[in-house]
Amino acid sequence: MSTADLDSSDHELVAIYRDAASDLVAIVAVHDRALGPAIGGCRMLPYATLEHALTDVLRLSRGMTYKCAIAGIPYGGGKAVIIGDPLTAKNPALLHAFGDFVESLGGRYITSFDSGTTLDDIRVIGERTQYSAGYADGYGNASASTAIGVFHCMARAWREVGGTDLRGVRVGIQGLGNVGARLAGLLGEAGAVLTVADTDPARDAQLFGAVVAADEILSADIDILAPCALGAILNERSIPTIRARVIAGGANNQLAANEDADLLRASGILYCPDYLTNAGGIVELHHQRMGSTPEALAAHLATLADTLGEVIVTAAQCGKSTAAVADHMAEARFHGARG
Repeated sequence: MSTADLDSSDHELVAIYRDAASDLVAIVAVHDRALGPAIGGCRMLPYATLEHALTDVLRLSRGMTYKCAIAGIPYGGGKAVIIGDPLTAKNPALLHAFGDFVESLGGRYITSFDSGTTLDDIRVIGERTQYSAGYADGYGNASASTAIGVFHCMARAWREVGGTDLRGVRVGIQGLGNVGARLAGLLGEAGAVLTVADTDPARDAQLFGAVVAADEILSADIDILAPCALGAILNERSIPTIRARVIAGGANNQLAANEDADLLRASGILYCPDYLTNAGGIVELHHQRMGSTPEALAAHLATLADTLGEVIVTAAQCGKSTAAVADHMAEARFHGARG
């Protein structure tokens, strides 16, 4: 069993952990703890190389710092990755070894579920560490809160471009996983007209209506685009083809580059910054740890749309992209916490 710390210019901690007995290879990255202990999910994916895994965990942990700050919760940004196929390599011994790793960090990082891990996995991990979150009694899956936050922000953004409610509004959802499927349900209840893209067209057509290919949904004739799958889909190639007036979705790192936010603004497309729009899940984890009432959680989720409204108004006033304004707001909070 070995742990190696790596130097990273803007991260407080990057640690690689190997456990020969369970074949665990994992990385934890802590970006910033000015607002509190770092929190973020654990991904388990069959990364091609250690470098690919490291790139992912550094990027995602940094994003968590901004997400926690913009959502107004007392945590910093962290993330973990386990290198391996979750369908074939996951077992209790490996999860216990990861729990030992998290516990050894002494509370600097709090883990939860992410791609390739489940609530049940986090319960197993929690048998070996006190620093896990997401499975408190009386709460559901945090993905539901992510979808609710996206829905609130989408509705607010639609009003900002002159709409009223979402009835009859054409929404395209890319990805029908935990968040996308729940968002589709909320939009269906609100009377939106859905076009979806995912990996099971027959099921999707039966449940959600019109189905297009994943690469076609970006240019579909829709009013709102909701990316809920892959990152980096908004880039210099895709943006000129987008016909939607609003982009609001649950995917992380939707912009391929920071400059793409300016391209969206120049194209007249209102972009809802992803780490604000999809912050509902981390908000729920905070309220689980606080033992809050469902009403307190619901009220906090609704404030994400208020923050988005502030971002949109400020961006219009200062002639900047919504992404740049959101970054500035988040940075002011976590830099300010250092005093």
